[in-house]
Amino acid sequence: MIRLFIPHDLAAGAEMALDAGQSRYLAAVMRQAVGDELLLFNGRDGEWRATITVVGKRAVGVRAEAQTRPQALGPDLDLVIALVKRARLETIVEKAAELGARRVRPVTTERTNAERTRVERLTAIATEAAEQTGRLDVPAIAEPQKLEGLIKGWDAGRRLLFCDEAGDARPVPEALAGATPGEPWAILIGPEGGFSPKEREILRALPFATPAALGPRILRADTAAISAMTLWQAALGDWRS
Repeated sequence: MIRLFIPHDLAAGAEMALDAGQSRYLAAVMRQAVGDELLLFNGRDGEWRATITVVGKRAVGVRAEAQTRPQALGPDLDLVIALVKRARLETIVEKAAELGARRVRPVTTERTNAERTRVERLTAIATEAAEQTGRLDVPAIAEPQKLEGLIKGWDAGRRLLFCDEAGDARPVPEALAGATPGEPWAILIGPEGGFSPKEREILRALPFATPAALGPRILRADTAAISAMTLWQAALGDWRS
């Protein structure tokens, strides 16, 4: 069944008009008609079964009928990713949504090659991935900021898995051994050129940071992000339930 993320409040009997893009998708692409059903979620009110009530030239109208799942959130996991080329960054955001990250926080580092990104485009990619994977929320995509500023404003209660490509850190499963499931975490993936020696020194000195290695080979940023999130989910996330 088609699933759509919407901003509207959801309750039994609530009627709403979908935006132009969603209306066009339902009417022109999926050929939906009055009486057809779909699923809606907004990240607050759970998932709802809805019925199409209007298929107009400008908008499709829907009515929420019954809740199919109550609201639930996945693990409190941030993905902090150094900006990379657009196609790889978009892949990372898509996979972060699929793998359950709650937030994606782009950063710039000393060796970052790309300094700009379209947050609205990344949000659209995360939304589509959330719709397809069945999760009940959409990962928040933050505006890019400098790694130095991110660290200065860091909440020390959130653990940081620092993926260090230098080769002298413990493998991720060993680094996470003994950690308590349910704690807030973040995963930090560096740029294509790796972290500078100064950045590595700063990161390794942080009391909340845990350096870890992703195997004997140098991984591209998108592969590293997917690998690290997969290992974290298996060790501490909702893959355990």
